[in-house]
Amino acid sequence: DSMKSAVVAWALDQSADIANDVWGLQRDPGMAELVAARRAPVVIMHNRDSADPAVDIMQDIADFFARSLDIAAAAGILPDSIVLDPGIGFGKTPEQSMTVLARLGELEIFGMPLLVGASRKRFISTVTPSEPDQRLGGSIAAHLMAAQNGARIIRAHDVAETVQALRVAAAIREQE
Repeated sequence: DSMKSAVVAWALDQSADIANDVWGLQRDPGMAELVAARRAPVVIMHNRDSADPAVDIMQDIADFFARSLDIAAAAGILPDSIVLDPGIGFGKTPEQSMTVLARLGELEIFGMPLLVGASRKRFISTVTPSEPDQRLGGSIAAHLMAAQNGARIIRAHDVAETVQALRVAAAIREQE
């Protein structure tokens, strides 16, 4: 994760395979050019300077992604190398983070894979008070909902447990 092209360049030089811009190519003017020049896959994450409960968060994310994708196209980043991340917990109220998870499928209009990283996020503790290392159940619940609603990539701290939950959920869905 970075928002600085110099950091991403260093990481790519060290054999990183993917650039992950936590400001969706919108903060560092050199980021899109770097990603295009290196032909690196990129995660474009939605972010806000601060949470605002009055914002229609889904419209804000859609507008943000549209701007980011315009920047990517202008730099020559190929669409099939882009993953979109709605940025659970970044510049969002806990309620907005849950709204994003519930309505994630609306972002499929962009035609790109969706990544969700809800693991141990603060919004979980607003539902069930807990410290980050006590949020496994909430993290799995959030990731199951994300996968059900369109996420194709899950970023998790507790990988084995998350994979197990996702596989069981998929096996159950196959029985429908």
